[in-house]
Amino acid sequence: MLTHDDIWTAIDRLAQENGLTASGLARRAGLDPTTFNRSKRVARDGKPRWPSTESISKILEATGTTLPHFVSLVRTQQPGALPTLPMASLSDLRQARRPDAAADSAETDWDAIPVPDISDPKAFAVEITGSEYEPVYRDGDILIVSPAATPRRGDRVMVRTQDGNVTISRLLRQTSRRIDLQPMNGQGEISLTADDVASVSRVVWSSQ
Repeated sequence: MLTHDDIWTAIDRLAQENGLTASGLARRAGLDPTTFNRSKRVARDGKPRWPSTESISKILEATGTTLPHFVSLVRTQQPGALPTLPMASLSDLRQARRPDAAADSAETDWDAIPVPDISDPKAFAVEITGSEYEPVYRDGDILIVSPAATPRRGDRVMVRTQDGNVTISRLLRQTSRRIDLQPMNGQGEISLTADDVASVSRVVWSSQ
């Protein structure tokens, strides 16, 4: 007998097989990206919520997966599974739905992604949305960002300003008073005062 957790586990594993997050899998299938979010798996009254048969049908078609294989994912043993990190899409961060701090990583609407071993307990993952950072980063690429890692000149960083704007840039220089950044397209330079910057987190890994 298949349980509620079995079906959601199979969806997560199907996403991993295809190098996607749960939201990325939903997007590929033409569904709302939040369809498989963890917050959608439990109703407000605490009762388990099942994914629709239509959504399952669409992800099977989008990934070329047979129903028997999908069912087999329920019982697949995964010893030594990679640790996971909380993950936000870049668009979510810009909408201030989620801050770039691990203190909020327990929010139920946070997605999660298996990752290589990362020593920073406050690290989190960011999914690139849109074409803004092409050709360096493309839609669906995953970045792991470490607030604890000290950025050096030339490093790729995620910068959040005090007014909530979030960008991915290349660090040119940083002093106690200013931070100079280069857009990922390599054109121009952005200069911010230290007072304008809320956080600078180094990009320590990407799925490219």
